[in-house]
Amino acid sequence: MPSTIPPRAIANSLSPRSAASSVYEPATDSKCIVPPATPEDMPSITAIYARFVATSTATFEITPPDEAEMLRRRQAVLDRGLPYLAAELEGFIVGFSYASQFRTREGYRFTVEDSIYVRPDCIGHGVGKLLLGELIAHCQAIGCHSMVACICGVNPVSEALHTSLGFQQAGLLPEAGNKFGQWLDLQIMQRGLQ
Repeated sequence: MPSTIPPRAIANSLSPRSAASSVYEPATDSKCIVPPATPEDMPSITAIYARFVATSTATFEITPPDEAEMLRRRQAVLDRGLPYLAAELEGFIVGFSYASQFRTREGYRFTVEDSIYVRPDCIGHGVGKLLLGELIAHCQAIGCHSMVACICGVNPVSEALHTSLGFQQAGLLPEAGNKFGQWLDLQIMQRGLQ
């Protein structure tokens, strides 16, 4: 189901699905959809992720990957038969999500880990819930048994999003990573998919 986003919640410089940058000023409420991400979406996806890497503890990655690396990562997800999705608002990419295998050992093959990133100007308008809900549905459809969320540092927005879609806390790894000169916990949340 598409999410409606008020026009003023969208910045004036969103990246359209067909180009790396443009000016965007919607005139009416807009519907957000979640199609599979394409190679053409990767400049926008790379820019969204780079901002999280550079400015937040939402990921323990320290150096933003370039577009070629993000394309490689997307292909690795697709090669495992897992979903890699983009949130699209009138042709503009405003977020993305994907599922990856939780651990590499064969016995973990039915457990996936979600990753989800939304443009800061679109947080709080249902984009994250739409992305995660679609990701859950895709993973259910392909027979995954459970989904894990590894939430880095202090991230109440991600914790609330996951809780709203049935995730429960499964564990906490104190001081699991170091970023910006501080030790950060890793919260593990999980939900069943069957």
